[in-house]
Amino acid sequence: MTDPLADMLARIRNANIVRRHQVDVPGSRLKRAVAQILREEGFIENFQWLEDGVRRTLRLTLKYGPERRRVLTGLRRISRPGLRVYVGRAEVPRVLGGLGIAVLSTSRGVMTDKRARREGVGGEVLCYIW
Repeated sequence: MTDPLADMLARIRNANIVRRHQVDVPGSRLKRAVAQILREEGFIENFQWLEDGVRRTLRLTLKYGPERRRVLTGLRRISRPGLRVYVGRAEVPRVLGGLGIAVLSTSRGVMTDKRARREGVGGEVLCYIW
């Protein structure tokens, strides 16, 4: 697998389309940080970090509104192995005029666009979520 984060986003997108309650993805520290952001921003209910010997799994519990309406309507990978996208602190993007979030990997860790603007840092734009 050349892009593990894109695989995670695709699994979440596919599970969300068929309205699955949970989705399992192979675990890594970057994916756990993105899942933490998704939970803090209210896009997923919760996540669990499962370790079975050497194998690590991240189990995400997806969130739905009344009448099983999707809370998470879109995910888009921005920076990818073939084309990395970096932004300076003055160029941190806004997603849907502030309704969505951009996830950035900065020198201070993985964070949302709002937090990056507040702390005055730029970095690699990992994905957009709305």
